[in-house]
Amino acid sequence: MVKVKICGTTNLPDALHAAEAGADALGFIFAPVSKRRVTAQVAREVGLSVGPSVARVGVFMGQPLDEVLRTAEAARVSAVQLHGTLPGVYVEAVAAYYPVLRVLGPEDLRTGNVQAVPGVTLMLDAPQPGSGQPLDWSALVPHFPPGGWLAGGLGPENVARAVATLRPGGVDAVSKLEASPGLKNPRAVEAFVDAVKHA
Repeated sequence: MVKVKICGTTNLPDALHAAEAGADALGFIFAPVSKRRVTAQVAREVGLSVGPSVARVGVFMGQPLDEVLRTAEAARVSAVQLHGTLPGVYVEAVAAYYPVLRVLGPEDLRTGNVQAVPGVTLMLDAPQPGSGQPLDWSALVPHFPPGGWLAGGLGPENVARAVATLRPGGVDAVSKLEASPGLKNPRAVEAFVDAVKHA
């Protein structure tokens, strides 16, 4: 069964609704550049309120290693998602404490710029995360890693096709599930989860 992560969660009503709709994971963004950034305190309170059956993923982009580990602990996340150009030792250091979703772009896959690290699952995203632009899934079939996760412009209207094309282990969506940045559209979340579960 393909896992579903609802990212950019900023508040308790959205988190509870996503969990009720059948999401397997919630994403809490700590990257300074994001319009959906939350504090560790908000992520902890919201994440723990939905119960242990839903994973809580802290999303980081290029922050110092000590900040990532400190924030992840304070937020009580169950996994960490890493964006940006990072040395292997950085990724391995985070993976020593948390399961890691390591985000790569299409070029990284095409050029073979991928190294297997224990405890690390690869996630393919658009070059501009959060842009809502879908990838050319068919072109990525030869390069997509088995069990990898997929993000980038996914929504209720296209996720079934993406799943059928690439057979990912999980999918991740943000912008196409929102009424406005940081606030979810409940019907879109329900339709997205439903589309994945029936793909």
